[in-house]
Amino acid sequence: MRTPRTPQTACATIAVALLVAGCSRSDYATNANAPARSTSDSGEGKLVMWYVGDKADKDLESLAKEFEQQNPGVTVRITTVPWDAAHEKLITAIADGNTPDLSLVDSGWMTELAATNGLRATPASIRPWMFFPGSWDTTTYKNTSYGVPFIAETSVIHYRTDITAKAGIKGAPARDWAGHLKDLKAIQATAGKQNPKLRHATQVQTGRNSWLFWLPMVWQQGGNIYDATARKFTFDSPAVTESLEYYSAFFKDGLSPKDETDSGQNFPNGLIGTVQRGAAGTGGDFHLDAPAPDSKWQTMPLPKGEQAAGLATGSDLAVFKDARNPDAAWKFVRYLIDVDNIAAYADASGNLPAVAGAWYEAKQGDDPRLAAFHTQLQATSGPPAITTWHQIADVIDSELEKLADGKATIAQTQQALQAKATSIGTGR
Repeated sequence: MRTPRTPQTACATIAVALLVAGCSRSDYATNANAPARSTSDSGEGKLVMWYVGDKADKDLESLAKEFEQQNPGVTVRITTVPWDAAHEKLITAIADGNTPDLSLVDSGWMTELAATNGLRATPASIRPWMFFPGSWDTTTYKNTSYGVPFIAETSVIHYRTDITAKAGIKGAPARDWAGHLKDLKAIQATAGKQNPKLRHATQVQTGRNSWLFWLPMVWQQGGNIYDATARKFTFDSPAVTESLEYYSAFFKDGLSPKDETDSGQNFPNGLIGTVQRGAAGTGGDFHLDAPAPDSKWQTMPLPKGEQAAGLATGSDLAVFKDARNPDAAWKFVRYLIDVDNIAAYADASGNLPAVAGAWYEAKQGDDPRLAAFHTQLQATSGPPAITTWHQIADVIDSELEKLADGKATIAQTQQALQAKATSIGTGR
């Protein structure tokens, strides 16, 4: 049973989170461009919301029905938009001025949508400190928030306790980078001996989406890849050099496979000893879909260098500039992020709540495997808030793949990243 938290304790916890998340790009922007009250609480009428996902979210629809019961003047209509069509559909809707009132938006799309001037600024009455710093970070563009965090996501290290024990590791692998690599080498040394199924100590992403795993390594060394004040890329910094050294060590020392085999299967099958995964792996593939080794794995926050750092992803709630019923939209947003409501949604759906205080109300707070996510979410940041980010991310993926394959040195990788990113620029 969780220990009840007083409001003062909860605020103190969140205050600590602000100090820890020094890499956050927004530093809790005060939303200077947002009106003190851009909407009233008396919204009524039809509210149209898009939900981005491959199937209807019954838990969200259940909350919508409860909202309608408490607000008889509002009718909520939720339309499911498949992931593979959602980005283009949102961009087209904004361009045509034919948007819904509200949508759940992948956090990675927020900067691009905000730059189109298609979103409404978040009312100043919605306080940033309610949310995990990195989650709020994903809503900000040019020091103004254009959405509200709803589903939080980040990744942590999952490790097989049966495999690590045979490598002489007591408890979790070391959390400092030097010690962590040492422990991975100890795990690798047991392959084919104490651990006959084991092929690699870990599995690090290479190729597509490898930036998701590498970017926090830069932050962990106390650096960044982009200077927002000077509006220039900093891939030529010492922190980037250090991060590339750590990344390349996984492949140079044979600690990770170079191909893109399915880590979701390799981990429960005992082919790898550790893997960096998001919460979907914790509650889904590793927990429900692979019950046999369920008692043999645990989680820990990401390794750290000068500081703890992780990548904030997830989904945000955004109200559109061309919304026909913005008052009802903001009213529903406030209902969804109410601590009790979002905690109930998190427990029902398995998603992590972006509202920090909801962890003390949700049953998820009792799950020891989710404790690492709670710790990690207090030290996360979003990628640079530039409209060319997806192009930059593709460059990072390509150059990291060359490094992993041994087709480029660290110096060559660093030079290529700096030159290609500078050539692409930052967009609007």
